[in-house]
Order: sequence, then C-alpha cells, then structure tokens
Amino acid sequence: MSKSRIEARFAALKAEGRAAFIPYVMAGDPDAATALAILKGLPAAGADLIEVGFPFSDPMAEGPPIQRAAQRALSKGMTLAKTLGQIAAFRQDDLTTPVILMGYMNPLITWGIEAFARDAAEAGVDGLIVVDCPPEEAGPLADALDSAGVSLIRLATPTSDDARLKVVVARTSGFVYYVSVAGVTGVKEANAATVAPHVQRVRRASGLPVAVGFGIKTPERAAAIAKVADAVVVGSALVDEVAEAVDMNEDVTIRVLSKVGALSKAVRSARVGQTTV
Repeated sequence: MSKSRIEARFAALKAEGRAAFIPYVMAGDPDAATALAILKGLPAAGADLIEVGFPFSDPMAEGPPIQRAAQRALSKGMTLAKTLGQIAAFRQDDLTTPVILMGYMNPLITWGIEAFARDAAEAGVDGLIVVDCPPEEAGPLADALDSAGVSLIRLATPTSDDARLKVVVARTSGFVYYVSVAGVTGVKEANAATVAPHVQRVRRASGLPVAVGFGIKTPERAAAIAKVADAVVVGSALVDEVAEAVDMNEDVTIRVLSKVGALSKAVRSARVGQTTV
C-alpha cells in the first residue's frame, strides 16, 4: 500500500485545490516516548504527510537545529530499528497518512539494503529520502525499494540544471523534494518568487508533485510557498520547538503540535480565492 498512500494523498489535495503540509520530526527527540506522542498527534494537528528523520552522527545536509536533534535522540538510545518500531506503532492507529523516512546511507548499508527496504515497508514507511545517495549509485537501493513498494524520493536543488534534473528524477516516485536554498537546513530563508519557476521546472521534468523544504520557519513563509508548490516541508522550526520546550520545562508534545497547527492552517488557507498552481 506504500506508494499508493502518497499518490492518494496528493490526488486528494489536488482535488481540494491546496498544498500539502509536511512536518519533519526527528525520531527519538527528545526521547522515545515523547517523540512517539508527537508522531501520533501530527495528523490531527494538520499534517498531510509526515517526514521522520532517523538520527545519524554525521548528518551532512542538516544545520545546527537538526544536528542537535539527532544528538539528543542518539543520547537517549534511538536507533534505526527503534525508528521503524515507532512508525509501526503509529500505523496501529493511522493507515492513511503517508510517512516518509529521511536519513543517510551508512545505517542502510549496515542493515542491508534489501532487508531494510522490506522491513521499512512492513513497518509502514511509504517513501525514503537518502540525502547522501547520488542517483549514479542508487540502482541497488531503487531496485530494493521498488520490490518493497516504497518510493525513492530524491532531492533537486537550485543548482540542478536541466541535464542534471533528468538524472535526478529518473526512478523518483511519490514526489520530488526541492531544496529551496543552497546550503544546510535551518539557516537561510526560502523566497516564494525565487522558488516558483524552479518548482514548475521540476514538475515538468518529473511529472510528479513538488515539495519545497529548507528555509521555511514561519506560517507566513509557509503560506507563501504553498501558493507555488504542491507541498511545504518544515523541519528546523519544529525541532527548535522541542529544544526550547525542554529548556523551559514545558510540555514538548503540546508545544510542537501547536506549532504544527499554526503552520498547517497557513498552508491550508494559502490559496483561498486564488488560482491553483
């Protein structure tokens, strides 16, 4: 059912004439129990799809907020196996919300690519983003995911020219993740006017929905991107909420889900009264 969950969700949102909101959370941050409570609360808070990062000691694409989230999770014993366990627990209550796993290649190689693809699908994972796996080396991973019915979702960037874009979108399914700014997560801000033509170019090249992430922290910024993209991804702003809630001894789950609600509301209302993309 994995790939069909993603396709069904984007088809439904297209019929509604709105973009998807995709929150990113780090598995095990700040601890396993709280992370699972957040994960289970995301759909009701307004998540259309969910992106779950699995902690890794060298997350090269991430800025300081998500690096710190990974370290918090690792310090509490979170592993890739436990991450799949949390997704399986989420699936006990939710069979429709697509879950995208995001991380790095080292743990997958250690697990065994074919075995991981099967185990991820069994846990309820719908798609996989592997930041440090270039298309030229992704054949075995793409084969394993295809066999398991899991989408391989690739990243396109502002520096992806038309020739490179053809390589990037080959064997990509579900959607394409467009990185709106050059650099790591959580540092620069995305600009809708700059992003719009790139989204159109990626959509033409792939024939798939385009999700925009990196550099989106506020409801206002999320709404602006929602007018030009098929989905809006927010991560660093949410893991910052985790860190601040911990520092202030606040309820982490309530604080994170409140932020998700505000961002989701902005995305859902962004195109009201306007022509859809």
